[in-house]
Amino acid sequence: MKLKLLPSTFDQNGGYSPGQHLTTFLIDGRVALDAGSLAMAASESDRVLVRDIVLTHAHLDHIAGLPLFVDDLFASLTEPIRVHATREVFEVLERDVFNWSVYPRFSELNNENGPVLEYRLFTLGSEFSIGHLNFRSIPVDHKVPSSGFIIDDGNAAIAFSGDTSSSSAFWEKVNERDDLKAVLIECAFPDRMSALAEASHHLTPAILRAQLDLLKIDAEVCVINIKPMYRDEVINELAETIGRGFEIIEPIREYHF
Repeated sequence: MKLKLLPSTFDQNGGYSPGQHLTTFLIDGRVALDAGSLAMAASESDRVLVRDIVLTHAHLDHIAGLPLFVDDLFASLTEPIRVHATREVFEVLERDVFNWSVYPRFSELNNENGPVLEYRLFTLGSEFSIGHLNFRSIPVDHKVPSSGFIIDDGNAAIAFSGDTSSSSAFWEKVNERDDLKAVLIECAFPDRMSALAEASHHLTPAILRAQLDLLKIDAEVCVINIKPMYRDEVINELAETIGRGFEIIEPIREYHF
């Protein structure tokens, strides 16, 4: 399985930087996991291949690129872009984004080849397949209804937390899979901002350290979704706090599991 984080911030020279305002991961170059930076950072080959988008939840940093991605491809699509999400996410998209006031309701529009946007519903805790990939949704503890996933390509499996706070349900499902290669887990804020992390249902290094005590299998720990303003501080605290090896997922680099 190949995984790549698309960039969403820029340095003083105009190149991409490691900070992450928006979230989009590409799996095997064909499936987008969240769509925060999808329209802005997708390559031309990505635009040709990606027709399935799986959303963890409806916060802006995870959906911002979705309407623009559909808009960019509208005339050229020979099949609809398929968005996989829960009913709560679809309700937000239709009410607050694709509502004709903010952006066109693409679910009602066709190009010369047919529909351009199709919603594929899954429920929290269910399983569904996209091509060779199997997704198992796991309810996680965020401020809005949100899903983590176990993703399996038949050869390897990874767990993905999305945005979450402490979540025993997530670790329970992770520990059921002794074939997991990696756990991708968020850590948004430094420890000094634990009150904000608690209020917004995110993790800090200290909270993550306690959560990792619940991990009972031998899987690589990969940290994602660090707020860019606190990136260096969070990474330094992780190095001091986490009593095991871990990796910070960097944009553009292709990870193989």
